[in-house]
Amino acid sequence: MSRLLTENWEGTSILYLCPLKALLNNLHGRLETYFGMVGHEVGLWHGDISPADRKKIETNKPACLLTTPESLEVMLISSRRELRELLVNVRMVVIDEIHAFAGDDRGLHLLAVVERIQRLAGRQFQRTGLSATVGNPEVLIDWLAGHCEGERRVVTVEAASVEADVCVDYVGNLENAAYVISQLHGGEKRLVFCDSRRRVEELAVMLRDHGISTFVSHSSLSAEQRREAEAAFSSDTNCVIVATSTLELGIDVGDLDRVIQIDAPNTVASFLQRIGRTGRRPGSSRNCLFLATSDNALLHATALVALWEKGFVEPIVAPRDPYHLFVQQLLAMTLQTGGMRVDGWRDWLGQFPAFANLPAADIASLIQHLIDSKILFSDGVLLSIGDEGERRFGRKHFLELVSVFTSPPLFEVVHGSNSIGMVDWLTVAVEEGKERRPLILSGRAWDIQNIDFSGRKVFVTPSTAKGRARWYGQGQGLSFEMARGVRDVLLSAESSTRWSNRCRAKMETLREEYRARGVESTSCVSDQAENHVIWWNFAGRFLNEAFASILETGASIEAKFDDFSLKVPYETAVSAVRDTIRRAIAEPDALQNLPVSKQWLDGLKFSDCLPERFASRAARGRVRVREDVLDQIRI
Repeated sequence: MSRLLTENWEGTSILYLCPLKALLNNLHGRLETYFGMVGHEVGLWHGDISPADRKKIETNKPACLLTTPESLEVMLISSRRELRELLVNVRMVVIDEIHAFAGDDRGLHLLAVVERIQRLAGRQFQRTGLSATVGNPEVLIDWLAGHCEGERRVVTVEAASVEADVCVDYVGNLENAAYVISQLHGGEKRLVFCDSRRRVEELAVMLRDHGISTFVSHSSLSAEQRREAEAAFSSDTNCVIVATSTLELGIDVGDLDRVIQIDAPNTVASFLQRIGRTGRRPGSSRNCLFLATSDNALLHATALVALWEKGFVEPIVAPRDPYHLFVQQLLAMTLQTGGMRVDGWRDWLGQFPAFANLPAADIASLIQHLIDSKILFSDGVLLSIGDEGERRFGRKHFLELVSVFTSPPLFEVVHGSNSIGMVDWLTVAVEEGKERRPLILSGRAWDIQNIDFSGRKVFVTPSTAKGRARWYGQGQGLSFEMARGVRDVLLSAESSTRWSNRCRAKMETLREEYRARGVESTSCVSDQAENHVIWWNFAGRFLNEAFASILETGASIEAKFDDFSLKVPYETAVSAVRDTIRRAIAEPDALQNLPVSKQWLDGLKFSDCLPERFASRAARGRVRVREDVLDQIRI
């Protein structure tokens, strides 16, 4: 704001980017106040903003624009020149919750869009990233700055010293978790995190059955439903809000008394975000109660807390080999420009490190593949959208182009004139001969009255019956570091002071069970009763899935896998397993050459626009595995 005033910036000169629309909405009021104090306006622009409000922004050109990377992409590829002209005066971009962008495809998309805006503006501008949980800020600042000149600086603000009250409890199932929550901390405001929308809905119904004032927040609820829930929660004093990670990222829901975690988040960084929602009032302290609903969830929670106590926070690693994002940007730029030279992308993104580091031969091969596939068209001079590209990604279908993530078909749930939210088709599908059950959404059950399959709408009325909630989604599994943390707590004889009595008793039982299965004595054990040999490596889901694929293709050995182990048939020669794995991890660039599963490829948008070798490399490049992990694998 000081630079805005002293340097006489004109037009929309500041972009403030957030990963969530809800966070943008939350920040808007505060930033309006700050900018209003010095006579400037703040605009809010995302998918829920009305055309009338967008028109006001175009006319008034507020000094600061709150938006998302996807909304900026829409502006850039729009047929309306006025939207691009809104961006020509940009002199600064602020990226809030930068850790939520930097580790996946969305972060690279954000930086590519910023590069294109810099070219429109004809200048490099200041880039500022904000985060409370970054384990490797020196690496992240280089990612953020890219090729840009000028000073790079990490500014660290020491947090106030607050003692954290963290407890891990074992409750066995979600029903017990609901009962425990209903009996604890009456009269206080509690935020409960679950790591799936289905469990959020199920827990909310159970808590209401216990007479607890309960609200719900997750990404599939309508904007109105989320706003109502968050507003009611912030003004209440004796209630619970059950949420996914949507309430992890800084959204203000008032002064919290307690954070409760069902099972455990995937990362220590996520835990730090969640516990940081408490302890903000004078005299209060940070706190988090873990309620583990299964044996594996308990192991995960105890390992996470142990890693946190050691000061570990996951480093943020940007994806490698983003060939799929290059395709997305190439298509977007052809729409933006109406046609450009075959190498015209270099004018816009030639210095962007993620693309500049891709081999020139690969880029040429990929562009030719897109032309041959009629996704792009070249007349020998200009590159434009081809017939197939127009059908799939043209202006009529541009929403498919502006997002870098795939989404399953969603149906809008409508009660009267009110939108409740969105559900996957799985929720409304019914097997032949079976009765359709009510669905759960916004913590309530709804009877399905009618389904408009062409318009993707589900019309409902309130129900008193028991419903169900289902969404697409596959668990990521544990990382290498988290799986090794589980091994450490299993093989230790010590108990933590942060464990409840139930947790301590269950952990003793689990330690005895794993010792009986041979985990302590050797990494490979035979289990004749179960008819398999187990390699206990605690390597995490991705590596074990890759090892299973290596055994199948390299030695015709069928292996089952999980976060902690691989299982092969009992009659399998252990030496064959050992030799095959050792050869694979001893290869040069072994980590980069590990096989990727269909699940990884399916989660890669634009992969069907790529030759298979590029799609595999792009999918592998999104896997967060440190370079040194294979050195720690022993078999």
